[in-house]
Amino acid sequence: MGLIEQVFSLVFGSGRNVVRDTVEVFRPNAEAQAQRDHARHDASLTQFAAEFYAPQRSWFDRFMDALNRVPRPALALGTLGLFIAAMLDPDWFSARMLGLALVPEPLWWLLGAIVSFYFGARHQTKGQEFQRELVEHLARSTPRRAPTPEPVQPTEEPEPDGNAALEDWLRQLR
Repeated sequence: MGLIEQVFSLVFGSGRNVVRDTVEVFRPNAEAQAQRDHARHDASLTQFAAEFYAPQRSWFDRFMDALNRVPRPALALGTLGLFIAAMLDPDWFSARMLGLALVPEPLWWLLGAIVSFYFGARHQTKGQEFQRELVEHLARSTPRRAPTPEPVQPTEEPEPDGNAALEDWLRQLR
């Protein structure tokens, strides 16, 4: 009986399981693998939640966003409407185009400037919002590193020993 107890205490004793430790070299522990999978899945869901988080906005902000979405579709649909109007009633269309031909050239320049500034400012604003969100996301997701220390200036000049690279490096430090 004493021999069997010694064999079992050798294999399973002192809190170690030699058989389990040996098997885990060839096959991962299923419970530990499930915990790692769960942690990875939880981290990906947390990342998705952070990416798609939309703060609550007031009704005025939502209304202004909706109003800002109107000009481009209105211009596209209006242009298509002009083509349809030209096909349905050419006389009506030509009268309207004659009216547009009578608009003075400075007014066309003014209209072009207004439209260009509107779309240019909108493009710039959206680009800056995207960059700001990207920087905030990267700041949240990257770990903070300790600042690199300043290079230590030598207090005393070493004597030249004929090493050209070392002498050049010392000249750069001064």
